Amino acid sequence: MDPSPQVPPDRDYYQGPVVMRRSKVPRSTTDQRLLDSRGSADWLHTDPWRVMRIQSEFVNGFGALAELGPAVSVFGSARTRPEAPEYALGEQVGRALVEAGFAVITGGGPGGMEAANKGALEAGGTSVGLGIELPFEAGLNEHVDLGVNFRYFFARKTMFVKYACGFIVLPGGFGTLDELFEAVTLVQTQKVTSFPIVLVGTGYWGGLLDWLRGTAAAAGTVSEKDLALLTLTDDPHEAVRIVVEAERAVAEQQALAEQRAATGHPE
Repeated sequence: MDPSPQVPPDRDYYQGPVVMRRSKVPRSTTDQRLLDSRGSADWLHTDPWRVMRIQSEFVNGFGALAELGPAVSVFGSARTRPEAPEYALGEQVGRALVEAGFAVITGGGPGGMEAANKGALEAGGTSVGLGIELPFEAGLNEHVDLGVNFRYFFARKTMFVKYACGFIVLPGGFGTLDELFEAVTLVQTQKVTSFPIVLVGTGYWGGLLDWLRGTAAAAGTVSEKDLALLTLTDDPHEAVRIVVEAERAVAEQQALAEQRAATGHPE
C-alpha cells in the first residue's frame, strides 16, 4: 500500500504553519512517524526537534532560577588549580558575595568556578552552577547546591545574564573572555540595564585593558565610555562593594520612578 497522503497535486498539504505542495508532500503523516517504532531515529537530530530541546532548556532554566533572588555571576578558568592564588581569590569572592546578600552563579565546572561555589557554600549561601555539555568536562563541581545542565551555550548565557545583577570575572581563558565581552556588549548596546562588570586581578587583566585603551580606543573601534564599563581591582571585597553600590543605585532609581509615577510627575 502506498503510504503517501492522498493529496491532489493542486492542493496544499499542511503541517502546522508549514505548507507543502507537489513533491514536497511527505509520504507519511506526522502521527504515523510518531507512532511507528520502526526505522531510523534520525528525526531526533533534525533542526525542528532541536528547537524543542532549546525551548526546554529555557523553560528548565527559568523554572529553576526564577526565585533565586539577588545573584552575581562569577566567571573564571576551569584550569585553575586548587593550590593556585587565583583559586583562593575565587573562594574569597564567593564568600564575600554571600556575606553581602547575593547568591553566586558560576559555570559549575572546576577551577575558578569551583572556588567561587566553594566560598559561597561555606559561607552558608546559595551556590548555583550552570553546566554545559562538553566532551572534556566532568559535570558540576561538588560545591554546587542548585545546578542546571545545558546543551546550548546561548541558552546557558541567557541564564547568566537574566538572573544576575553583575559580573565578577576571575582570571580565565577563551570561555571567560567570551562571557566577559558578551556582557560588555550587552551593556554597551543597552540590551541590559546598568550592569557592573568587575575584573579581579590587575596582573592578569591589566594588559588586556592597556591594549583596549592603547590600540582599540586609539583606532576608534571602542570608546572611552565603553571602557568605563569595566572596573579592575585586586581586592575581592572591593569587587563586591562595586556590585553592591550599583545594585543600590538601581534600587534608588526604581523607587524614584515609582514615586514620580504615583504622584503623576513622570519627569
